[in-house]
Amino acid sequence: MKQDSNSSDQGHEGQPPRRTPEPTSPPDPNTLSEQERIDYALMQRVATNQEAAVADLYDRFGSLVFRMALQSMPSRAEAEDAVQEVFVRLWRTADRYDPRKAALVTWVMLLTRRHLVDKLRRKRARIKPTALDDNQMALSGAWDESAISARAERDEHFKELMQRVDALPELQRTVIIRAYLGGQTLRQIGEELGTPLGTIKSALSRALVRLRERTGEEATV
Repeated sequence: MKQDSNSSDQGHEGQPPRRTPEPTSPPDPNTLSEQERIDYALMQRVATNQEAAVADLYDRFGSLVFRMALQSMPSRAEAEDAVQEVFVRLWRTADRYDPRKAALVTWVMLLTRRHLVDKLRRKRARIKPTALDDNQMALSGAWDESAISARAERDEHFKELMQRVDALPELQRTVIIRAYLGGQTLRQIGEELGTPLGTIKSALSRALVRLRERTGEEATV
């Protein structure tokens, strides 16, 4: 029997033909802020396996990712392993970064959070609450199906929160993330950024006010 020459395009019988995903157009540099252009260029360099770019990425976010892993993982050794795994994932997905969708620091934090949750879920271990988590997980028992469901809901809440943080002005966003996710003191943040302590305190205060205004009643839950 003669086969239809187009059968390869139609897929197996009873199944729809496979569709090639539509490519995402790269961002127009003219529509990006200076920081967005810097972040996008960095991730494009990382995507092409430039060692200096990978080193730059680690210099910018290594300590932040490590603090986040240390807050979540059962031991320091496991936190260090998690950091290495996170940066491998950042390298493998660097070409997907789009500054139009999220600031680079937000993208890194979301990927880190997702990796830590997945890693702990696989181990069926308890995750220690971070500073931006609510207090309910601190009271939870062993990691069971209900805890996994709660974690999924909380992970979605974390994603929504990071989207609100991402909308803050750059300095306010940086201070919030470093203080609450990175566990740094305001003095440490000021020293690393080369910014006066008073300016850092004001940025934190304004950021918290903005977040309360945007989250409304959620901020009190």
